[in-house]
Amino acid sequence: MKDQIIINLDQVLKKKNMISKELAGRIGITEANLSILKTGKAKGIRFNTLAAICKELDCQPGDILEYVNTNQ
Repeated sequence: MKDQIIINLDQVLKKKNMISKELAGRIGITEANLSILKTGKAKGIRFNTLAAICKELDCQPGDILEYVNTNQ
């Protein structure tokens, strides 16, 4: 199994009592693109998008993205 990045955006949204549609509107991306990010299907994320998400959710990138080392 390959090392991977886990997306914890759903958990952060839940803690902040916000739905995906609201976050997408606030940061100016489509719900479809936010869904691709949330499911881990995105190949990457722009730093300005990550910054906008962190600003709206009042969190750090590490709250959303988690590195998992599967070689342990």
